Amino acid sequence: MTRLALIHALSHSVAPINDELERAWPEAVRMNLLDDSLSADLARDGGGLDEAMHRRFEALAAYAEGTGAQAILFTCSAFGPCIEAVAARRPHMPVLKPNEAMVDEAVGLGRRIGLIASFAPTLVSMPPEFPERVELVTRLAEGALDALNRGDLAGHDQRVVEAAQWLAGQGCDLIALAQFSMARAQPVVQRAVGLPVLTTPGSAVRALRQRLGA
Repeated sequence: MTRLALIHALSHSVAPINDELERAWPEAVRMNLLDDSLSADLARDGGGLDEAMHRRFEALAAYAEGTGAQAILFTCSAFGPCIEAVAARRPHMPVLKPNEAMVDEAVGLGRRIGLIASFAPTLVSMPPEFPERVELVTRLAEGALDALNRGDLAGHDQRVVEAAQWLAGQGCDLIALAQFSMARAQPVVQRAVGLPVLTTPGSAVRALRQRLGA
């Protein structure tokens, strides 16, 4: 039986990936680790992904591996270098950045990719994950995360839609939603712009199943 460790830096990321796994891979055993101070500290302190942050990610990964997890999926997209360091120490198991699978799928679908984030640091850390041959157009969904934190789900989705409409107006071939917490907006975004819309949970589950031969 496959055991997956899901490590979260935002509480809003927990439900989207668990919902996707329940839908697409219900037989997988899941464990969830949440440290919502990771994203709060990154946003507040301005220290960036320093050595202390790297140590925190390694500690979380070591704990997850110690419980018997066969793969680790991180669900917050602003910590790429920390996750890469965790993966480099574990060549024996899949360790996925939250965006890794979605980036691969997006590159296969179009040349001009529209990327939406609701957490501003993501638009610093994530673009280098795309190959240089693609055109990446980014947009922050201003106020979307604040709306989600208030429980205003419709307001969150509307701000993501507005960002997607702007990107569609820039001639993008598809839309990629950077945050796991944004996956809920995928249906309304697709209806609004009429373009393919990728989510990180959907792409990640497909990649994990493939990597683990499930």
